[in-house]
Amino acid sequence: MRALILSDIHGSADAARKALAHFERLHCDKIFILGDTLYHGPRNPLPAGHGPMGVVEALLPYKDKIVAVRGNCDADVDLMMLEFPIAEEYAVVEDTFETPEGESRTYRMFLSHGHIFMPECFPANALDQLEPAGEKGRTIDAYLYGHTHIFDVKKNFKGVQMFNPGSTSLPKGGNPPTFGLYESPVANEKGPKFSVLHLESGEELAYTTL
Repeated sequence: MRALILSDIHGSADAARKALAHFERLHCDKIFILGDTLYHGPRNPLPAGHGPMGVVEALLPYKDKIVAVRGNCDADVDLMMLEFPIAEEYAVVEDTFETPEGESRTYRMFLSHGHIFMPECFPANALDQLEPAGEKGRTIDAYLYGHTHIFDVKKNFKGVQMFNPGSTSLPKGGNPPTFGLYESPVANEKGPKFSVLHLESGEELAYTTL
């Protein structure tokens, strides 16, 4: 699996198109959208290239490849415009691959915007609590979130890998606009890789190989 990771587009058609241009360049087969897709939000300025319908049109060709979650700025009327399912609070994506030792490994990612489930204290056994009637023991390896508009690649004190791709249109903390990339491991890698990439140039700004 190779997934483009987008968050906090906030209605910028220009940012959406620039990010999606990397889909083919990076040979992706999935897109993870971590919320705040169409509305710029009352506390934010209008992003450059603002045009929510342009975002809708840019995402439409990829609708069958998208896994999306709802952000705090995503209203019902916004979600009605998007032609792909959007999880209300979280989504779980599993990537199963063969390790260099020849063993099958399932890597489990928890996708949420970040305003409901706090990444800093998110536990690996969260699904046992969130889905008590579901299968037990589905350990969360990584939590993918947005909301802060600041990219981040680190493990929390619960041992869960946190990954925030930053914002494509309204970055904070002095950062440039960014997006993320998830890559399944190949034979000579220890594990999956998360990268933060510059929206304009595609330059890798931060990464972790697990």
